[in-house]
Amino acid sequence: MSFSKPSLSKPTRPGWASSGPALTFAALTVAAFLSIQGCNSSGSTAKAGGFKGRGGDGGPVPVVVAMVSQKDVPINIDVIGNVEAYSTITVKSLVGGELTLVSFREGDYVKKGDLLFTIDQRPLQGQLNQAQANLARDKASLSQAEANLARDIANEKYAQAQAARYEKLFDQGVVSREQTDQMRSSADALSQTVLADKAAIESAQAQVVSSTSSVSNANVQLGYTTIRSPIDGRTGNIAVKQGNVIAANTTDLMTITEVQPIYVTFSVPEAQLSDIKRYMAQGQLHVNAIPQEDAASQETGVLTFIDNTVDATTGTIKLKGTFQNEDNKLWPGQFVRVSLRLTTRPNAIVVPNQAVQTGQDGQFVYVVKEDKTVEMRPVVTGTRIDQELVIDRGLQPGETVVTEGQLRLTPNSKVQIQDGRGVPVGGRERPPGKAS
Repeated sequence: MSFSKPSLSKPTRPGWASSGPALTFAALTVAAFLSIQGCNSSGSTAKAGGFKGRGGDGGPVPVVVAMVSQKDVPINIDVIGNVEAYSTITVKSLVGGELTLVSFREGDYVKKGDLLFTIDQRPLQGQLNQAQANLARDKASLSQAEANLARDIANEKYAQAQAARYEKLFDQGVVSREQTDQMRSSADALSQTVLADKAAIESAQAQVVSSTSSVSNANVQLGYTTIRSPIDGRTGNIAVKQGNVIAANTTDLMTITEVQPIYVTFSVPEAQLSDIKRYMAQGQLHVNAIPQEDAASQETGVLTFIDNTVDATTGTIKLKGTFQNEDNKLWPGQFVRVSLRLTTRPNAIVVPNQAVQTGQDGQFVYVVKEDKTVEMRPVVTGTRIDQELVIDRGLQPGETVVTEGQLRLTPNSKVQIQDGRGVPVGGRERPPGKAS
């Protein structure tokens, strides 16, 4: 049995050559021709429309400009600071006993002298009553001693007079020596009694003073049973609740922080210390504090403290500003952005930050001249204030500088001034979706 070999030839399409190499060569020839035509077309388009990237012969470069202005500029030191309570009081009890009353709620604002806690007064009230009774007894003893002294002084005077008379009678031979000596002895004994009465009075007076001191001490101890706020401030967490028994000088009941006024503590590099001291000698330095979470809120205070030592580990020195904080926007422990104003520089030349570029030879700006061409001018910059930069040298007020589009410029490039939306100044806005 014999089999026929199938044909391996490819089917052909109408209009195509059946030869494979001839078809490939023709396709490559057509593709090369189309590529050359595309390049010529692109070159013609670029020549017709102009190359706008460098402001050459093709036409002006669109840019946004700003005017160089002159104004008073504040010189500030900007750092991060921390809010600190003006004072913090830890409340403790000076006497022991049961905590019978808490007269505030946690977190309340309290005034100086407001009642905070009350401790059971009955034991100390009993001690006070006993001290007052002892004082009354000692005062009675003193009165009795004074009465005895008055009586004995009278008896002494009488005895002295009797002894004097007996001396005269003895001289006249009317009475005997024995009677005269007896009268003198009685008078001397009464004199010693008077001295003893005086000593008893001094002892009674000392006892009265001691009893008075005991009464005062008992009154003080009784006063400690009512605890009042020593400052104006905000109360914290109550550590011991009502009904508990507390010991004297051991338990922290709570804390009170004074937040009006309040401190803002911050550190600055030691290199700026001399400037701060120099400007502070001329007058008060103002400090602005802006909370991290509320950039629109700003509190203003004054610099009131410079630490006496530079921190050797960080090379900084600690400063404090005092703020009245009337709206309680600043809170102890809060982080804030701090701006210490040293002085104000008058008539400073300023431009927007984005106008200043950095090149191989330093910083420069593009200045727009009257013929709408630009000049690359080197500048010396100074302090940055928000979105503006102080120019120490290189520009004059009233000049025009480029703020957007600098990457497409070269010296003497011609420019077309536009606004921030890309609309030519003096023209109309380009319709959306239309090519230029």
